[in-house]
Amino acid sequence: GSDMKNLGAQVGVCRRARGAGRLAAVVVSLAAMAGQAQAADSIRVACNLKAAWCEAMAKAFQASSGVAVEMVIKTSGESYAALKAEHDKPTFDVWWGGAGDPQLQAAEEGLTHSYKSPITSELNGWAQRFAWVSGYRSVGVFTGVLGFSYNPELLAAKKLPEPACWDDLIKPEYKGLVQVADARLSGTAYTFLATLVQLKGETAAFDYVKQLHPNIATYTRTGAAPAKAVADGKATIGISFLSMAMTHLAKGAPVKLVAPCEGTGYETGAMSIVKGAPNLAGAKRFFDYALSPAAQELGATLDEYQTPANRAANPPSNVPSMGPVKLIKYDVARYGSSAERKRLLAKWQQTLDLPNLP
Repeated sequence: GSDMKNLGAQVGVCRRARGAGRLAAVVVSLAAMAGQAQAADSIRVACNLKAAWCEAMAKAFQASSGVAVEMVIKTSGESYAALKAEHDKPTFDVWWGGAGDPQLQAAEEGLTHSYKSPITSELNGWAQRFAWVSGYRSVGVFTGVLGFSYNPELLAAKKLPEPACWDDLIKPEYKGLVQVADARLSGTAYTFLATLVQLKGETAAFDYVKQLHPNIATYTRTGAAPAKAVADGKATIGISFLSMAMTHLAKGAPVKLVAPCEGTGYETGAMSIVKGAPNLAGAKRFFDYALSPAAQELGATLDEYQTPANRAANPPSNVPSMGPVKLIKYDVARYGSSAERKRLLAKWQQTLDLPNLP
């Protein structure tokens, strides 16, 4: 193919060269070929997940493809900043596993490469919808369903009913018993706010937020903290992604999970190929592999219980099935935009009369 043509051209150059020039041309051509071989055999991935998951994925992909992976562990925000800073000369091939919102933003700004994997048709509707919204510059790899967990022992001790719906959480009997993160600090809590707006309409959603306020014991700094507090018996009810609560349930904590009766929102963990990726072929191979059932089942072996995108991926065996989960048609394009996020968060702070963050 084109590599053979290149080689022919290089040999031609060598024949025409004389003396020291001939040697220099040979050295240059070998160095160029070595560079190509090195690029073809390795990729660099910005990974937004826990180190153990990033490393397990690198090993599994390398074993299946022969392509080496350098995983660089970053937050979603850091990955987005790196792509922006390096847009003229990217050093990453793939951005894998972080929150969908910044990946949609990167898609909008042309920082990622449009690629429709042949595996797309095997994915759940929400993952395909995410890919379509991004112009196939990104794809959903897993989802975290929003809901709440409660500690049945603490509820029984207080002789309180077990909540099943969002509207149960604002009942006066749960005063001071609920935890949720601060929406200004936590993507989980922002997803909760955006879900309420989509479920109830904006006016009713902010009425709800006001009524929930007296029932909140504390607004935590992270989205995972309420689920942990429930598992540790330090909170009765915690609003979080259910995968966060599942981690504690799998370890035997007294926790029950609820996908609220009215329906609920979700986060999308996403993946994108970087525009101008140094190794585009390797990036596409990683992209396809990451959507395969084998790769999609890896998280559960590491106590990560997000719902995989591929319909054929088996659910984890050590976690009881939750039964039906009613998902809203979450508008990722609108509620993922930074302008809408800013506006809703300012309104949330004002509605609850919260002090500015330090």
